[in-house]
Amino acid sequence: MSIRATSRKNAVSKPASDVIFDIVIYSIAILLVILTLYPMYFVVIASFSDPTYVATGETLLLPKGITLRGYQKLFEYDQLWTGYKNTILYVLAGTAFSLFVNIPAAYALSRKELYGRRLFTAFFLIPMFFTGGLVPTYLVVSKLGLINSFWVMVVPFSVVTYYIIVGRTFFVTSIPNELWEAAQLDGCGTLRFFLSIVLPLSKAIVSVIGLWAAVGLWNSYFNAMIYLQEEELQPLQLVLRNILINNQAMSTVETGQEAAEMKKIADLIKYGVIVISSLPIMMLYPFVQKYFNQGVMLGSVKG
Repeated sequence: MSIRATSRKNAVSKPASDVIFDIVIYSIAILLVILTLYPMYFVVIASFSDPTYVATGETLLLPKGITLRGYQKLFEYDQLWTGYKNTILYVLAGTAFSLFVNIPAAYALSRKELYGRRLFTAFFLIPMFFTGGLVPTYLVVSKLGLINSFWVMVVPFSVVTYYIIVGRTFFVTSIPNELWEAAQLDGCGTLRFFLSIVLPLSKAIVSVIGLWAAVGLWNSYFNAMIYLQEEELQPLQLVLRNILINNQAMSTVETGQEAAEMKKIADLIKYGVIVISSLPIMMLYPFVQKYFNQGVMLGSVKG
């Protein structure tokens, strides 16, 4: 009874300023959650609601006039499934290759004993602010023979300076030098230390950079639009863009009742395209989000 009375007393004696502060913080947090989630929720319910009700604002909270015509029209395009397959392959290969080049580069730049470390850092930083532009890049990609190939979406743009900077900062602050010294005493070399000790302790940063790379590759369409002309190689985003443009163009060509009907289908497809393109990458996030706030140096050597 005394413990309960004490806890109640502490709860009652909480300063009014702290209560007001908590209310303000929770109110702001709830507002931010609503502002973040509601647009996606609206797109989802609008994708299978009658466009007439959507246009008049009658589907702000719940769907109305439920219809699947937009998704049926989308799934009639065989190119959609080809785009899905291509994008999944680009994401898997591109993410793996991006981690393969960026993580080792970040770790190498984090080591003080690396000769010419400042020079290499400048070498990575300068292209971050100054680039040759689209035309020289296109000429380089063309000379490498990557135009209209699978690898043009994987190799040329895999090195990202921002990923290297974030990874380097992580390795400097999270991998103590004592760990390397202890590994050396046991006869561990640099490569084995990186593969056997550093990488297992770096799941958090690997997951974060991997998620960034995957999201970037999933949403990428500009590179495909420039370097890929064959429809069989186009990613999902470019396929959905073409479907959306074609349906909107058809709705402007038709007249009378047919034009109104095509306009409804075009609106349904517009929302359906957003859902189809966003859902897979949103399903990936729960599997890696635990690493975002997870401590990495578990069981490390204490100084």
